[in-house]
Amino acid sequence: QLQAYGGGLVQAGDSLRLSCAASGRIFSAYAMGWFRQAPGKEREFVGAISWSGDVTCAADFVKGRFTITRDNAKNTVYLQMNSLKPEDTAVYHCAADGGHLSGWCGRAAYEYTYWGQGTEVTVSS
Repeated sequence: QLQAYGGGLVQAGDSLRLSCAASGRIFSAYAMGWFRQAPGKEREFVGAISWSGDVTCAADFVKGRFTITRDNAKNTVYLQMNSLKPEDTAVYHCAADGGHLSGWCGRAAYEYTYWGQGTEVTVSS
């Protein structure tokens, strides 16, 4: 099971750190991804981290602002979001998938098997 939390209402330019806690499986063996869905829009890739933690990848629109890390001892992956913009407003979901090479960093939603409930982020201008 995955549970994302840490969302909220912030102002443009603020920071938030989202967390995604995993339970029930060997977390360290799973690559983790973050996706978001804004009202009226399709779900889009935000970023991901390999199960080893050595490789991260991110959408172009968040590079330089968002950082993904993981703590396998705590079964948690984090999405640090800085310099937030109103267009970052969305429900953020975490996802997990296993059985990949250590450098795998999936960018497509269909590549992930397990999904958690989202956490809502609202950025006011």
